[in-house]
Formats: sequence, C-alpha cells, structure tokens
Amino acid sequence: MSPTMATRGPGGPGGPRADDRGPAAPDRIRTIAVRRIPVRVSVRPGTGALTGEPPLLLCNGIGASLEALQPLVDSLDPRRGVVRFDVPGVGGSPAPPVPYTMAGIASWLTALMDRLGHRRFDVLGLSWGGGLAQQLAFQSPRRVRRVVLVATGTGSLMVPAHPRVLSRMLTPKRHRDAGYAASIAGDIYGGTMRTDPARGAALLHEATRSGPRRGYYLQLLAGAGWSSLPALPLLRQRVLVMAGDDDPIIPLVNARVIARLVPRSQLHVYRGGHLGILTESDELAPLIDHFLDDQEPDR
Repeated sequence: MSPTMATRGPGGPGGPRADDRGPAAPDRIRTIAVRRIPVRVSVRPGTGALTGEPPLLLCNGIGASLEALQPLVDSLDPRRGVVRFDVPGVGGSPAPPVPYTMAGIASWLTALMDRLGHRRFDVLGLSWGGGLAQQLAFQSPRRVRRVVLVATGTGSLMVPAHPRVLSRMLTPKRHRDAGYAASIAGDIYGGTMRTDPARGAALLHEATRSGPRRGYYLQLLAGAGWSSLPALPLLRQRVLVMAGDDDPIIPLVNARVIARLVPRSQLHVYRGGHLGILTESDELAPLIDHFLDDQEPDR
C-alpha cells in the first residue's frame, strides 16, 4: 500500500474531541525490576470503553525522563492506557551494569510489558525513542499492534542534521543546564523554540530528572551503527509517521523515506519543530488517537 501523505489541521477526523470523556485515571509511578534491571515506570490505566484496548507504550527521546512526555499524555484520550518509562541510566532509573543494544533494550521492553500484564500494545517513539519503537516492531510483530513514529529517522543510515546541531547533541549538557538549554533551544529544536527558547528549557528542566551522565552516553552507544533502513519494507504493522517542517535534528526528508518504505504507512507533516508533539500536543494528540482507534483491520 502506498503511503498516505497529508498535512491535517485540527478540524479533520483527528481534530478536537468533545469534552465528555471524563477525567483520566491517575498515573501510578513505581520502580520495578525487569531481568534484574530496576526501572522507573509510570502507568496510566485505561478507563471506560478503552479499558480492554492495547495500551500505548511511549519511548522517549535521548536523555529525557518520563516527565517530559506529560504534555502529550495530558492531551491523549483520557480513557487510553499509557505506559511511560525511564530508560536504564536516565531519569529515575539506575544505570545498567553493562551497555545495551537497541535489540537488547527492545527485548527488555517486551519483558516489561509482560510484567505489567500486557501481551499486546501500541508503541509511540519520539526521536531516539522512534528508533527503539521501530526495533520493537521488527522484533515483536505479534506483540506490537500499531506504531507511531515522531520526529525520528532510520539510525546511522539517514540524512543527518547540520554538524553544528550534531555537536550539541553529543553531550547531555542541555539536560543539566537550564541556561544552556535556553540558549540553544531555537537552533536545535526549531519550531516555536525559535521565538520562545525558554519553553524548550522548561520542557527539559521544570519537572524532569536528568539521571547520571553515563546513561546519556549509553543511549548514544546503543544507536551507533544501528539502522532500520533495510528492514522497513518488512514491517507489517500500520505505521503513522509524524514530522515537523522545521526540525533541525531530524530533517523532514527522513520521515518521507520511512513513509515511502513502510508498506502500511501514512505521513503527517505538521508545522513545528523537533518537540512539536509536546509543544503542540493539543493539536497533534487527537491525530494519534484517531489513528489508534480507527477500525481498519490489522494484519
């Protein structure tokens, strides 16, 4: 099936929803051990009509703790179950004893979802987490129902960012220094951060936890040499690819490549930058809900 490429506003089928769905269930945050590796997890149970539906597993960007995803979680259908986690070595999760690979962390995540009682689930990956979401879909096609890829690429084989942007991504300084984050937010995140860079610093610092420096470098190491490019035509899940038209970290062409190669994909290009899914979550979350809820059969 050819990719469906569209730029939808809030008035389409994924537009604003009625405010009659009730409040979301409270998040349950705890630390549990999976394969002897402790991890900090947040679970928002599904309510109402969506109680029995597959939950949505959120895979975050590099160096960011689960709190950074709060704007998106707040904008998703409150009846939808949502699982967030801090990657080992990030946020409130201790660093693992040894480095891990993308395949290893994907296998560990399926064990985590088993531990939480979910045999089948949807997955959304943002930036670095988009690579992890792709790996999950490849490895566990019977476990992963649908996939949402946001502001992400295909790993080491992709159209890279400008060297100036890449150099600022090589260290976790922006996660540890709010002033530095504000000074570079416009250049590396684009979108509304260009006119309001303090907003980017707030997303990374107001409620988030940075974790040890080692955790950031372990994430970088896991992505080194990894690429999804050869395997994308083999994906059989339905995939929604979302990308901003002003993303300095992951140029838009990468989203077009993914959507072209994945057989059952659709592409949504929004006006915004790398963190648009968080800064404009009220506009973009309904599109995700619509994609996950529509009744087209899954293979």
